[in-house]
Formats: sequence, structure tokens, C-alpha cells
Amino acid sequence: MIILSIDTSGVDCSACVYDSENDTVLGEVTENIGKGHAELLMGIIDGALSKAGLTLNAIERLAVTIGPGSFTGIRVGVAAARGFALSLDVEAVGITTLETLAAYHQRQQPGQPVAVGLDAKRGECYLQIFAADGAPLTEAALVSLDDAKQSLVGFDGAIIGSAAPLFAGEETGSGPDHFPIDTVSRVAATKPAHQPKPAPLYLRGPDARPQSGFALERLSPA
Repeated sequence: MIILSIDTSGVDCSACVYDSENDTVLGEVTENIGKGHAELLMGIIDGALSKAGLTLNAIERLAVTIGPGSFTGIRVGVAAARGFALSLDVEAVGITTLETLAAYHQRQQPGQPVAVGLDAKRGECYLQIFAADGAPLTEAALVSLDDAKQSLVGFDGAIIGSAAPLFAGEETGSGPDHFPIDTVSRVAATKPAHQPKPAPLYLRGPDARPQSGFALERLSPA
């Protein structure tokens, strides 16, 4: 199965064309851009397809990171994946950033459970724990650093992600997380058919909220 994966959930803008039958990355492009995913994503996808020597018509499944991560970036990626899937009449699947990092770590160091913590700022983190076989042991959640530390007392496994230094008592996290796009593809290949359409995983509400306690005065008709 030929999979096109995209990631716009963090500081990177990435696309990967992956052949699951041969476990081969056919083409991959990743640019660390911070912001501006909407403007660059189509070019990134074109670059990955060009490296693979394929056109969109060869794609048999779409995959996209759905968060947690950048509120705006996630919306861009999910909308693109769903649009391509509709136009190509193929399935699109959502992959969380937490399961992506867990899968990447366990591919490098198999055989142990892993806790993934992403620094969410404001004294909070996104946290999820996975078994040695990659199965989730907890739901993805936004929790305080104190609650995260308490939940990891006695945890016998790897602790990874930008929040890991915070769990160890450091004052700052390890910087922006990066979600390897080839891992997104590999995780997507393991998903059974007939998955729900990808939707953003927002564990925290948007920073911009309607102003309360204020209303504009209505003008009387002239």
C-alpha cells in the first residue's frame, strides 16, 4: 500500500510517500518552518511525490498527525488530508503526535514501555503511556506537571518528549518536539481499514476566546 503522510502539527512541515509492503520510504520532505504551514504544505507534498517518482493517483491511503500540537497547524493538515482522500476516493487516517513519538522510540529501543510527555507550557503537559508492544495504557490527556510526576512514580520504562526534563525537575523543557514523518507512515500502515475520518485532537481550548460581558450597542433603523 502506498501511503502519503503529512505533518503540520508542530514546527515542521512534512510529507512522506511510503510503500508499506516493502517498508520503504519512497520520498520524504521535512522543513522546520515554525509557522506558515498552509502556505508551504502543497509544495512539500509535491516535493515528496517528486522524490518518489509518483503522482497523487498512486496514493492508496492518506495519514495525518492530529495532535496534540499547534491549533492552527493541525487544522491545516487535517483539512488537506481529508480533501485529498475525498478527491482520490481513498481512506484517510489520523495519527496522534504522542503515538508517533512512542512508535519512533520503540522502533529504536524495542521491548520497554514508554511515557510520552509534550511540554504544553503553563505548568502543564500532554501525557500518554504506552505498553512495550505499543498499545496505549492511558488516554492522551492534558495534565499539570505535578499530576504527571505523580502518575510516573514507579514507572519502569522510558520517559521521552519535550516535557521529560520537566518531570526530572528541570525548569525548561527540551524545546520543540519533532514528529518523524516516516514513523507517521509506519503507524498508519498498521491501522485497520474503515477508520474514522481524521479530526483534530484538541486537549486544550484555543487561546482566542469571545470577549464576555461586552456587547456593541445596536443602532436603531434610520
